[in-house]
Amino acid sequence: MRVLPIGALMLPLLMLAGCSTPETMTRDGLVNAGISNPVAACMASRMVDRLSILQLRRLAGLGKAERSRDLDQFLYRVRSLRDPEIVGVTASSAALCATGLVR
Repeated sequence: MRVLPIGALMLPLLMLAGCSTPETMTRDGLVNAGISNPVAACMASRMVDRLSILQLRRLAGLGKAERSRDLDQFLYRVRSLRDPEIVGVTASSAALCATGLVR
């Protein structure tokens, strides 16, 4: 019986991890920040088309800090980034997606 080195076993996992798209990472960040899965998926699809990768990364940092109680608290935390474009895109995406006007 031949035993594979641990590196050979980890390589496929590392390759899959590198396949995450900005939309997937944004959605996961929103869910980690306390947004429901359906709303987060809707918001992420809109946000990746409207924000830069740098802005999406700044936004992702909010999900690492702590979960929000609700969408209002999350938007309050987004305003703390002091980036009007992030605030506008996030707020409009949240409004459209939470009300079901966009899916």
